[in-house]
Amino acid sequence: MTALARQPRFITLEGGEGAGKSTVIAALRDALEEAGEDVVCTREPGGTPLAEEIRGLLLEPHHEAAAPQAELLLMFAARAQHVRETILPALRRGAWVICDRFTDSSYAYQGGGRGLDVEFIAELERQVVGIVPAMTLLLDIDVHEGRVRTNTRDLWPDRIEREQEDFFARARGVFLARAAAEPGRFRVVDASRVREAVAADAVSHLLALRGSTR
Repeated sequence: MTALARQPRFITLEGGEGAGKSTVIAALRDALEEAGEDVVCTREPGGTPLAEEIRGLLLEPHHEAAAPQAELLLMFAARAQHVRETILPALRRGAWVICDRFTDSSYAYQGGGRGLDVEFIAELERQVVGIVPAMTLLLDIDVHEGRVRTNTRDLWPDRIEREQEDFFARARGVFLARAAAEPGRFRVVDASRVREAVAADAVSHLLALRGSTR
């Protein structure tokens, strides 16, 4: 079995809709830059020209008939390009990489939400991705509360954002289960609080990780 290579300067953010990942990413970036670090902020699906084109295919509402398997494979196609073109080159030059979603989202959304085989996802992760972040910040929020936040923000929800609450409840359950199974990697942050408190907790976790890697 191919082992996943842990990347000491690779941080991912996960969580449901409306969890406030953008605010937290900005706070993490600012904290690292103030400490003199090189920082790359990126997202999934996306992060390269090809992966951004795949993102468009995945999220366009008119592709609502896409098979779950097609969705999963497109996610991993984008991720494969993202890892090789953006993430690994940045890590190799010593930069910190902060990524809005990564492979945990495939377990949550395509595994939990769509009901696809977890072992198949794990095999794709081993064969196509090959790396795992040093720390994953799970911004956890009640599904209904998160949906209320996004409904007031997003006038044109994408294909996945249009799913029903039970879909997101299943995804949240997978995120929390993965966090419980990997306490060394995950940090669960209560995202129901005000943005400043959530961001402060996330920065505290990041600085603790940075201190341990120096």
